[in-house]
Amino acid sequence: MERKPKRQTRERIRNAALLLFNRFGEPNVTLSAIAADVGISHGNLQYHYPSKEKIVDDLVHDFLVEIEPTFALPEGRPVEADDLWLFLHLTFETILRHRFLYRDLIELLSRHRVIEKQIRRVIEEQTRTAEALLSGLAETGALGVDATETHALAERMAFVATWWLCHAYVLNPRAEPDGDTLARGVARCLSLAGPYLREEERAHFDKLSGHYIKKGGNKNDGEKNKVEALRR
Repeated sequence: MERKPKRQTRERIRNAALLLFNRFGEPNVTLSAIAADVGISHGNLQYHYPSKEKIVDDLVHDFLVEIEPTFALPEGRPVEADDLWLFLHLTFETILRHRFLYRDLIELLSRHRVIEKQIRRVIEEQTRTAEALLSGLAETGALGVDATETHALAERMAFVATWWLCHAYVLNPRAEPDGDTLARGVARCLSLAGPYLREEERAHFDKLSGHYIKKGGNKNDGEKNKVEALRR
């Protein structure tokens, strides 16, 4: 039998671990369970990853690589209301894909000092990005807030993003988070800015939030094209 390359095996282990961690929670998944899901022996898995902590470290790295682009701000043009929507959508989308980090956050922080620093930096970057976008909207007159309110509003958005999955899990611990969970999280963050928005932007966000929740976060082709265009 042809032996699979080491890198490919490590990737299969990480992919399997991510799925199992997301479904059952990282504390409830053993190395043996991951090995069985990949279809390799426990010893083979330990050759690539001596401990579960090493797998978690690599998954956190993957998360950081994926979340980094969400901190990008528009260049060469004024901030628009859809920039805030895109930032929130991509933030929740990324968190949902790596949801074990947020569902098991307190437990993970108690055992991984490195994760403590990394997640803190993510939250700080999310707050800074949200504040920059809100300040940009204020500069165009689309948002009626001062600098103090802008920072407080950005902190509340980062708070919702960090704890939304825990909130959803407590309300329905047997339901797997899905597009509807993502949609409601984005809508809640958008609603925080609603009272401060100019009438035109508020109407746009209200319509977007309602449409978003009805579709459960699943975008039609037009919405997908919009996301891709805004990404660029």
